[in-house]
Amino acid sequence: MKSEFIADVYHAAAEISKTTGYRPKLGMILGSGLSSLAESYECTKVPYGDIPVLPKPTVEGHRGELYINEDIAICSGRFHYYEGHSPDNVVSTVALLKGLGCERLIVTNAAGGINTGFSPGDIMIIEDHINHLGFNPLMGPNPQIDGTDLGARFPDMSRVYSPAFAAKAQELDGDLKQGVYIAVTGPSYETPAEIRAFSAMGADAVGMSTVPEAIFARYLGMEVGGLSLITNFAAGLGHEELHHDEVVEIGRKAADRMKKLVAGLVDWWLKE
Repeated sequence: MKSEFIADVYHAAAEISKTTGYRPKLGMILGSGLSSLAESYECTKVPYGDIPVLPKPTVEGHRGELYINEDIAICSGRFHYYEGHSPDNVVSTVALLKGLGCERLIVTNAAGGINTGFSPGDIMIIEDHINHLGFNPLMGPNPQIDGTDLGARFPDMSRVYSPAFAAKAQELDGDLKQGVYIAVTGPSYETPAEIRAFSAMGADAVGMSTVPEAIFARYLGMEVGGLSLITNFAAGLGHEELHHDEVVEIGRKAADRMKKLVAGLVDWWLKE
């Protein structure tokens, strides 16, 4: 990771804070088909195109907009490794949220269900992850700001996702699933053989995002909560071919339930 890149992102965040007057403490990154969650909050909207350090999302279901108010900053749209982005760009939204003042982060995604007890439309609390991307966002020199290391060179990852967040989520919605999320590069969907291998590794859901963001957020000292919307059966477990438009559509259908859950979690975390 390059120090100058982080410095540029932090500078952009400072400019946004100066313009809006906001220093929110809670950040959120929305996955495929979940952009409508941002509309639940009264916010100032900043297109990514107005933030020079951020690239533009290229994937349907990722709007590419920052929603911000005095309490929360929401990145509606993320950057994936398969789009050709550098590892730095993949976690640029996390750096932006941290630069804006966020100390807690909620990450959401659309995922394929590996656990045979999961069905499309289920919501899974991420309790741990497996990084199968082939890269770590912390690779390279340990970045510094004003001569001080941004975080530990070898940060602990024994508890990436907040147990308190998971407990509160279950309290708010007793039908939630819990499990392990495995991240792969994509953009091709996984083969049935890969899904069998991932199941043997202990994965319950698979997707193409989130893990680098969670790693970088913990490196920055942020508390992380994660939610996966199960949008399809993983390859070999269903009878249909996999299509991205199906992922987006399931996201839209589950929006009301997800909005209610996220709203409760946001209210709780802002008061903690």
